[in-house]
Amino acid sequence: MVHAATAERFSSVFASFDRDADGRISAAELRLCMKAALGEDVSVEDGEALVALADTDGDQLLDELEFLRLVAPPEPEEEEERCRGLREAFAMYEVKGEGCITPASLMRMLARLGSEQGIEECRAMIRRFDLNGDGVVCFDEFKVMMDA
Repeated sequence: MVHAATAERFSSVFASFDRDADGRISAAELRLCMKAALGEDVSVEDGEALVALADTDGDQLLDELEFLRLVAPPEPEEEEERCRGLREAFAMYEVKGEGCITPASLMRMLARLGSEQGIEECRAMIRRFDLNGDGVVCFDEFKVMMDA
């Protein structure tokens, strides 16, 4: 849900992206504005993928509400709910009482889920998101991983 204050802040952004003022943003309009804002080209595929991400009515265009869902930061209540869900998921993988996911705990949970991975594969998975190099994934690193 997008609050009124957030909608108001992003309304002018929507209007600037909506080059033809038809009340909808196409992938092409999105790409043009992103090029202007970011200074680099966005591929046709990436532009279409961004539109598809928020296009709830399937018309391959973004109306203002869909655009807001794409660009507006989540409201505090939504972020709290998301963190709660991530903590529950993290708890399934972590070593109880340690507050981290180890290669061994990852291997155990993956085996329970029917994915047999060796310890070396699990170490490699952990290394990808082990931002501080301690050999385990803490909750903050887990959040980064889930956003990737």
